[in-house]
Amino acid sequence: MKKLFGMILLIVMSYTTANATVMQAGISANETVKNYCTVIDKFSRKPVPNAKITIPSKNYTAYSDINGHFEIKTPINSQTILAVEKNNYKPFSMTINRGDNIRPIVVEIEKANSFDITVDSKLCHLGDNNYSVYSANSGEFKGTAVGSIYNKKFFISGVNSSKPHYLVIGSIIGIDTPEARRVGQSSVTTSFATPPIVYLNGQKIAVINVNGDNQKIKLPKELIKWNQNNIITIKAGINLMQTTRVDFDDIEFMNLSIESGYDSTQRISNRYHSGY
Repeated sequence: MKKLFGMILLIVMSYTTANATVMQAGISANETVKNYCTVIDKFSRKPVPNAKITIPSKNYTAYSDINGHFEIKTPINSQTILAVEKNNYKPFSMTINRGDNIRPIVVEIEKANSFDITVDSKLCHLGDNNYSVYSANSGEFKGTAVGSIYNKKFFISGVNSSKPHYLVIGSIIGIDTPEARRVGQSSVTTSFATPPIVYLNGQKIAVINVNGDNQKIKLPKELIKWNQNNIITIKAGINLMQTTRVDFDDIEFMNLSIESGYDSTQRISNRYHSGY
């Protein structure tokens, strides 16, 4: 009787093992999923496995499987930031929209090179934590503000000093400028804000008028301190309709980096206006 029971148990275990499924990034290895997303290499077009995908506003994390596939198993009710990390690749982020959790998305990430500098890959909330529900992307803000001014040091080598250098802002949301309102990014109708200002080593180099991904700002060569630390500063905009106190425009941004050379497929921010 014991021998018979042992044989039955062995058969059941073999059957279970043969039909077991492996879960990676929420996708079953033997399950057909129509709305999965995919991480691929920008140039080789090959899938990138084991990439880390995060949606900070949702505390959501997933990893791509061997085919680069992953699922967004959390509701997306308004624009928010999705980030992708992978060893030997540039930090990547993008703004996703309402309903993108049920639509397939192809995410292209690019290999890093020796001259790329990651300034900061974390999500930063800038402002005073006082904002309207109609503010651009306010429903997806995560965490409390670090204040109205952001500073970050980074070292830059002079080896590649002959090439132009750019500050790349992976994603930025929450800007309530008139320009952002005109393009439908902000629903605030009773007020508007000045744009965030970007400084390099204390000198103003750009303003950011609209929300978006992969915005590039050229760094003036005369302001770069080669072979030493430099400082990037970002100041939050100010609500111009508030007269009783200083009301900062709350924004969030993620993935600041320095790139050298020129990539014509990427957007160059040329919004420096001395009048701000």
